[in-house]
Amino acid sequence: MLAIRLPAKIEERLERLAKHTGRTTAYCAKQAIIQHLEDLEDVEIADKRLDKLRTGKTRTVPLSRLVRKYGVDSGQSGTPPNRQSYR
Repeated sequence: MLAIRLPAKIEERLERLAKHTGRTTAYCAKQAIIQHLEDLEDVEIADKRLDKLRTGKTRTVPLSRLVRKYGVDSGQSGTPPNRQSYR
């Protein structure tokens, strides 16, 4: 179990979000922590891959090859079929 003290303004934001979404503050805090950890892990992966690219341990793949391989149409929005776009 984790117990943390939050600045009052952050706690107010968390409570407002919880009320708006109908979730508990604990749920909202947990989801925020999970999302942030995933973001940090993604950055770590990207940094490692960039380092490999810079040191010549890996190469890039031309976009045209990926388009041919996966059949991506340039007219598509880029949003997966079952996901909503919030633009």
